[in-house]
Amino acid sequence: MKRAAIHAPRGNTLSCRGWVQEAALRMLMNNLDPEVAERPDDLVVYGGTGRAARNWAAFDAICRTLRTLANDETLLVQSGKPVGVFRTQEDAPRVLIANANLVGRWATWESFRELERLGLTMYGQMTAGSWIYIGTQGILQGTYETFGALARRHFGGTLNGRLVLTGGLGGMGGAQPLAATMHGAAFLGVDVDASRIERRMATRYLDYMTDSLDDAWHRVDDARRKGVALSVGLVGNCADVLPELVTRVPRSTW
Repeated sequence: MKRAAIHAPRGNTLSCRGWVQEAALRMLMNNLDPEVAERPDDLVVYGGTGRAARNWAAFDAICRTLRTLANDETLLVQSGKPVGVFRTQEDAPRVLIANANLVGRWATWESFRELERLGLTMYGQMTAGSWIYIGTQGILQGTYETFGALARRHFGGTLNGRLVLTGGLGGMGGAQPLAATMHGAAFLGVDVDASRIERRMATRYLDYMTDSLDDAWHRVDDARRKGVALSVGLVGNCADVLPELVTRVPRSTW
């Protein structure tokens, strides 16, 4: 469903009855802002299927409820759908969310996908369904620290002169090129979806984009040999690209 772009309220003017409700509303809407969400028209924030709300009717109902929710009430959200408002107290949470909970016997992907198909649940990832995703920047710190630990343990504290090869530059993987180059690496990221690479270029997480394996390999190998930090995004299928690279890359450079 095509919707007008969602942008959360800004500034110090309330659109809800209290600032806690306002915070929840802005978090939800920020998750679906085109500058943040992976596929905002489908309510997908990141991770391929991680949604902020189960459907647009549920999203609208959540927003309406948050705007009228009193300071002593609590909204219950079950897998992206508002299911109740209860009188609680001012110190209680204004929103309680449970995502994708299944009874153990039916806690299988087959059961979940069937319920999802019927519109009875949704996949909330870790921070999409809880409205707290802050974009690829939120993944950057952990990815940087992971590369840093690897560099310290195996490569004398730096990835300079090393090649980092990865697949996927979406909401999670998109942090890898910048995290790698911050440690001095030559980075090659492969993604079959050109729009994901273009997005990393637009946010300057990535230095260069190409659809040519020869071009990509020449650039990253040259950067590695010179000890220059460089990130390249290659439009391609990992199933094809990675086996080909195995024949080109000296094991000592990995």
